[in-house]
Amino acid sequence: MDYRTASPDRYMLLREFARENRRNMTLAESLLWEELRKLEVGTRFNRQHIIGDYIVDFVSQREGLVIEVDGGYHSERQQQEDDAIRERDLENLGFQVMRFTNEEVLYDIDNVLTQIESYFK
Repeated sequence: MDYRTASPDRYMLLREFARENRRNMTLAESLLWEELRKLEVGTRFNRQHIIGDYIVDFVSQREGLVIEVDGGYHSERQQQEDDAIRERDLENLGFQVMRFTNEEVLYDIDNVLTQIESYFK
């Protein structure tokens, strides 16, 4: 995996954003974080982690899996285009990206966890 982090001039800014994101996770992110911490798939997840010039919601660096929890604004056209670029960039770094909506996490967490677990089989 061609893992890298942001250039030094951007890293410090992203690091502060990541810290703020960890302090202010959405309800869906908090719920998924608690479940990921209990998940027994042989890997550890980090939350609000810097990869390249992006902050991803959750990542298993060892297994190359990024998990994103998308709020309502991700359905807007410009955001979808930005997400596609972001996903391509992360894939070029060797990561696979799984996306779930807030609603999927909040109302169908068992299905979300089943999909995540299937990645590790």
